[in-house]
Amino acid sequence: MAAPSSVWRNPIHFFAYGFGSGAVPKAPGTAGTLVAVIMYLLLPQISPLIYVSLLLISFVFGVWICGKTAQDIGIKDPSGIVWDEFVGYWITMFMAPSGWIWVIIGFVLFRLLDIVKPWPIKWADKQIGGGMGIMLDDVLAGIMAALCMQAIVILLP
Repeated sequence: MAAPSSVWRNPIHFFAYGFGSGAVPKAPGTAGTLVAVIMYLLLPQISPLIYVSLLLISFVFGVWICGKTAQDIGIKDPSGIVWDEFVGYWITMFMAPSGWIWVIIGFVLFRLLDIVKPWPIKWADKQIGGGMGIMLDDVLAGIMAALCMQAIVILLP
């Protein structure tokens, strides 16, 4: 489905569509996650407390913009809304070791969990509506991916 033209006119839709990255015709979630990776890489070193604060602000903002955009265009969870991928990937990378390999592992883990949707991700995706529902499945995928990353860190010598 083509992105609505409002993505380019309405700032709320522009954010929800990941600065336009969700408007790509194929794999908008992956495109959105790639933009989230770039934004993550541009982020200066910050304390975990500030990082968590930014995550919380991004989540609350996401619930609002994703819910508003979905309501405006009349689709429950449009695939082009990718702000949830942004937040999910950023959660994945919370307390991740530095280095390209970890950026890539985080990307792969997050995308895999977001696509496969094991429980409770699938449950949240099906049962919770509105902006919260759009955001929550990716938040859960991000938490699960972050836990997997930390397990890998612990298991590596």
